[in-house]
Amino acid sequence: MPHTLYMAHIKLSALLALSLSLFACTAPAPLSSPTLTGTALGPSPTVPYASDDPNVEVFPQNVHDPGYIPEPIRGKLGSDILAQQNVPLELENPTLLAPPTTDHGYVPNAHWPFTLSHNRLQTGGWARQQNVNDMPIAKNLAGVDMRLEAGAIRELHWHSTAEWAYVLAGTMQVTTVTPEGQNYVGTVHPGDLWYFPPGQPHSLQATADNPQGAEFLLVFDNGTFNEGATFLLTDWLSHIPKEVIAKNFQTSISAFDHIPDQELYIFPNSPPPDNQQPPVSPFGTTPEPYTYEFSKVPATQLAGGTVKMADSTTFKVSKTIAVAEFTVEPGAMRELHWHPTFDEWTYFLEGQGRMTLFAAQSNARTFDYQAGDIGYVPASYGHYVENTGNTTLKFLEIFKTDHFQDVSLSQWLALTPPELVKAHLGISDETIQHFSKTKPGVVAPYIPAPN
Repeated sequence: MPHTLYMAHIKLSALLALSLSLFACTAPAPLSSPTLTGTALGPSPTVPYASDDPNVEVFPQNVHDPGYIPEPIRGKLGSDILAQQNVPLELENPTLLAPPTTDHGYVPNAHWPFTLSHNRLQTGGWARQQNVNDMPIAKNLAGVDMRLEAGAIRELHWHSTAEWAYVLAGTMQVTTVTPEGQNYVGTVHPGDLWYFPPGQPHSLQATADNPQGAEFLLVFDNGTFNEGATFLLTDWLSHIPKEVIAKNFQTSISAFDHIPDQELYIFPNSPPPDNQQPPVSPFGTTPEPYTYEFSKVPATQLAGGTVKMADSTTFKVSKTIAVAEFTVEPGAMRELHWHPTFDEWTYFLEGQGRMTLFAAQSNARTFDYQAGDIGYVPASYGHYVENTGNTTLKFLEIFKTDHFQDVSLSQWLALTPPELVKAHLGISDETIQHFSKTKPGVVAPYIPAPN
């Protein structure tokens, strides 16, 4: 073997021997060998801590001073507006003008005031609506605000969606007839409800209990509902040949000489008697009432307000719509929660507040509301409703369901093993003691202490 090749062979053998010796030193011990023990490392942050900025409402003390101009500034963020401003709208929507820093990403608009809805004016009243065309996020529920003067009638009609109603002012008398021929007449007062299933004919009439008539909120279990597209008695008969009408009722054609040639929709009339009774039906009256005296249901007192509910367990005929009526005192808050499987259509009756919708994947947006406004929360979106005013906040949570249900953040965490919660949030046992094992519903007024 040549000398150079021999020396290379020797060097290669030496390197292989060294590698084998190092491998033997670092090889794992046999299974029967004793092992070392130690304490597991505690959790360590893998992302930065959340900001301590409380992100309170941007409502300066001089907000009501004449000439005050709001600006999109929060701390060191933002700047003033150099061009045109709609100051009244900016004052009503401070969290859109200067959103909290916790807002992020994109959440569709979830705020609609009835004030911006087109109003259909009729002799005897008016109606304005909100549907998916006004607020595209509201896919499963739509609403109508309707006003009738004393005696005025929302004519006999039906529609393919269920109708649920909450009386805002005055007294109403409603009628319906079931497909089985059973009839019903009922009277409702402020805070009371009525419900009609899809396709069931009915009428609405304001009584003279209030000389000004009545106003009420209608909610329908389809976001595409159009109040102008319902099936009306007068509209139908005006588009049927008179010969067919006479044949149907076995009368002369002249008996229908005075039917309207177009829909009436809303029209004036004499107020109905208080003791109005339906005609005697061979099939009797309905086994369950289509109205519900929600105004007489006692509210449950909570730490920061009250709540009362109506769903199919109490209002038997209301199979597709349920409601929870909340009051929230100044400084208090409807707790952080979500609804697992159904959307929430929110209507604000009194006061002012704000609500943040959390839509997952770091998407969150905050909206301001006042009396007459509508909010909308898709199923499973985390949210709260905080009273940001100086008076009681009152609102309705309305759902397309037969049974009210929510998940409380506080209760969820209180009933989860504490070590698991601490591993997620880095909080102490003392903090966990503040979580409630029962649903708070509305938490008490509270001003968190600064750091």
